[in-house]
Amino acid sequence: MKTDLAIADLVPHSGAMCWLDRVIEADAESLLAEATVRADHLLLRDGQLGAAAGVEYMAQAAAAWAGWQRHASATEGGAARIGFLLGTRRYQCSRAAFRVGDVLRVSVQRLFQADNGLGQFECVISIDGAEVARASLNVFGPDDPEAFLNGQTP
Repeated sequence: MKTDLAIADLVPHSGAMCWLDRVIEADAESLLAEATVRADHLLLRDGQLGAAAGVEYMAQAAAAWAGWQRHASATEGGAARIGFLLGTRRYQCSRAAFRVGDVLRVSVQRLFQADNGLGQFECVISIDGAEVARASLNVFGPDDPEAFLNGQTP
């Protein structure tokens, strides 16, 4: 399903910390986002962005999926909430770096999500239709992130 929601409506990241440009499509299990590596990127060095940054693009796409789910739900809605990247498994990238002007297509597919907020996504980054990076991300999205950060458990 196509989406016309702005990235700011879906993820809690803002300013230089928001790396995604737009969501192309989303559904109950997946999301496809797009991002252009720009010359003013926070982590850019000598016109290149280290390949490890792909993990953050993937994590932001997973966060956008969660935000899209909240907006699609008649019962939730509301502002974007913070979540936590717990780790990644098998991050593989065929490049040493992304370059200014690269248009990244970031797809995330939910593999599972437990009632306690733990989840896993299979993620892929493509450039010009060719896969350049892949990983599985483990994430945690508590019902009340502020309470979680303050050490309060339900």
